[in-house]
Amino acid sequence: MLTSLAMTEILFSADYFDYMGSASRTYEGEILQSDNPNENILIAKQPIGVAAGILPWNFPFFLIARKMGPALVTGNTIVLKPSSDTPNLALEFAKTVKKVGIPKGVVNIISGRGSIVGDELTKNNKIGIISLTGATSSGIRVMNAAATHLAKVSLELGGKAPGIICSDADIDFAVQSIIDSRIDNNGQICNNCERLYVQEDIADEVIEKLSKKLSEVTVGDPMEHEDIGMGPLINQAALDKVSGLVDRAVEAGGKITAGGHILKIKNGFYFEPTVITNVKQDSEIVQNEVFGPVLPVLTFKTLDDAIEMANDTKYGLTSSIFTQNLDTAARAANELEAGETYINRFNFEAMNGSHAGWKQSGIGGDDGKHGIEEFLNTHTIYLQGHPENAKG
Repeated sequence: MLTSLAMTEILFSADYFDYMGSASRTYEGEILQSDNPNENILIAKQPIGVAAGILPWNFPFFLIARKMGPALVTGNTIVLKPSSDTPNLALEFAKTVKKVGIPKGVVNIISGRGSIVGDELTKNNKIGIISLTGATSSGIRVMNAAATHLAKVSLELGGKAPGIICSDADIDFAVQSIIDSRIDNNGQICNNCERLYVQEDIADEVIEKLSKKLSEVTVGDPMEHEDIGMGPLINQAALDKVSGLVDRAVEAGGKITAGGHILKIKNGFYFEPTVITNVKQDSEIVQNEVFGPVLPVLTFKTLDDAIEMANDTKYGLTSSIFTQNLDTAARAANELEAGETYINRFNFEAMNGSHAGWKQSGIGGDDGKHGIEEFLNTHTIYLQGHPENAKG
């Protein structure tokens, strides 16, 4: 399963380049009506110049495509800085750039620490736009640095995505969708479901099914075993963070119904897929991003309660709801404070959609026509002929 996920990332990246290549003929300017005689007002979309793409480690290949595709299709050059945890794929990608004949200097890949390479990219006044995918704290640092020369920023940052399961939902489908979201990429995706709200009258059934199915997820080294459901976390720091959040939640009264422990498996940093109940809305594990396979579960009485709790966060990247009621779905779509809401659907975006966060989950965004617009300047042109030559 995990080796197929890695292959999916490569194939999806290829599809992304195909999509962006086709989009080169689709982004548009405008012609506006003028109040002046014999004048045309044109709005042209033009490249910014040099873009910087600062990448995270969780999708080290696809994020190259996500930054590079829209930058090049709009006529910019780009400097890419991969995460210092996962530089090798970017360096392999550089060989492909050379092989396909992209001119030198159009795509540039520089590896190194964010405190050195990233700092230079964000402060360099030759950079016109800085596109970052990373933690909210990293986004704040990029904004501060970009402010020194007023570079444009496009920031896709952290998330604490709420999932809501209503009593009229298809429970088995909802549970499996939440599980797939929670363990995808070993729980290390910013739009994974990070906290779950279940209507009270189905809570026991949902928690039982969720716990049973997560307990059955096989965990291991994907380099040794192909048929496994989940692999390791990125490093020891990530394992310590996840373990610490769970331990403190239990100390505060949380109840583990599945998982909850570090797994001693060679060649990696493994944590069991975990369900934890009896946690409070204002608790650390409900409010802070875990970025690991841990799911706190809370209950609600009414949809008003669920939406209020779902919105009670500094983040606003993604959200999801499971219901068969059209009115409930419509209310969630209108009232959930997030850049994306998945209704009866697994948490993952489409390349032709718009992946953009609210609140502290980001500014600007990726994908689709809106992601392309990030890499363009607007140039308004007033084309004035002699007024005496105007007709009418």
